[in-house]
Amino acid sequence: MRILVAEDDRDIAELISHYLRKTGWSPHVAGAGDEALAYARRHPLDAIVLDLMLPGMDGLEVCRALRADRTTAGVPIVMLTARAEEQDRIRGLELGADDYLAKPFSPNELVARIRAVTRRARRDAGATVLHFGSIAVDTERHTVTNAGRAVTLTAKEFLLLQYLLEHRGRVLSRDLLLGDVWGYSYTGGTRTVDVHVRRLRQKLPPLVTGLVTVKQFGYRLVDE
Repeated sequence: MRILVAEDDRDIAELISHYLRKTGWSPHVAGAGDEALAYARRHPLDAIVLDLMLPGMDGLEVCRALRADRTTAGVPIVMLTARAEEQDRIRGLELGADDYLAKPFSPNELVARIRAVTRRARRDAGATVLHFGSIAVDTERHTVTNAGRAVTLTAKEFLLLQYLLEHRGRVLSRDLLLGDVWGYSYTGGTRTVDVHVRRLRQKLPPLVTGLVTVKQFGYRLVDE
């Protein structure tokens, strides 16, 4: 994933970039608002971390300009700022920011929030029908069939199945699944993932062999 980090504090920008690179993402740092806006208009991005207090154009101006431009209007934005007053948060969200995190912040929480907003953006980009063998998942109608027969899943079972299908072939840790499917604020243990995987295998027999357990780590949906 390609992420723009618009932050004028070099230490904070490097901290954010370090955690993003650890997650496998590719960050680019811009230290001023006009620089960030120009870069976003020239390069396709999956997300933007936008500091409110930027030299040149401030974060609110940049956010307004991004949302007014057809090429950048749909890019998820997480605002990051030391100004935590309610009116600042409301103004940022009204201008089109997808989330708002006040400094000081946890880098892990920031990464989790970026995952959440990018996941929502992918879902909103358009409905698709995902297939795995005889399994078909309609992400718009939230329906699942196996060999043409309807299968009833809970909301979390559906989201977990969709996530596995969208990331087939990759080894997914239990912690990653918890963060991306259950959300960064979920406080339950990783045992929850195992329970839901077991239920999916019971309801969808192709997953018994297709969804492989990676010992002491997580799961991988093998390529067909």
